[in-house]
Amino acid sequence: MITIDSHVKALIFDLDGTLADTMPSHYLAWLDTVRFGGGDFPEDVFYSTAGMPSNRIVDFLNDKYGYQLDPEQIAHDKEELFYQKYLSKIQPIQPVVDIARHYKGRLPLAVATGGIPRVVAKVLQTIRLDNFFEAIVTADDVKHGKPAPDTFLEAARRLNVPAQFCHVFEDSDLGLEAAQRAGMTATDVRPYYKLS
Repeated sequence: MITIDSHVKALIFDLDGTLADTMPSHYLAWLDTVRFGGGDFPEDVFYSTAGMPSNRIVDFLNDKYGYQLDPEQIAHDKEELFYQKYLSKIQPIQPVVDIARHYKGRLPLAVATGGIPRVVAKVLQTIRLDNFFEAIVTADDVKHGKPAPDTFLEAARRLNVPAQFCHVFEDSDLGLEAAQRAGMTATDVRPYYKLS
């Protein structure tokens, strides 16, 4: 079990790839959707976009490959496919979930994610963490997603804890950058995957 510094008054968790092993399922949904739109999405490129909101991922693909994909439509179609076809395959990342369970009732807890509310709610339900967190911040709650600090700052605001007293758990470089820009300490959970 990780030791949290004594100055920390709240914990903030990313969702995809942090609490829930959703990334392989998200990738399959992205691949199906982008290919249907006439493009491709190499797996290494997908993982480099971890933490980005879906419409920004489409903008990124359009810029990188010269696609003419509609950001809002492709993002909607991808999320719908993920929700309908791939959501049931999700498993918790147990070492990180164990940290959240250990600190439940000891510190305020939040989820801060680039996901959309309906999918976020279903993922939390699937990994049995629905109604678990005091605050949940999604892509719909902020103007600028990660690596901007907005998502984490909004989570701190909702928990009523100053940013410098929050500790973030993240799996992406963009998310870790966002936590740093928010003035929060952070743990990269990727080494925990081998413990799952």
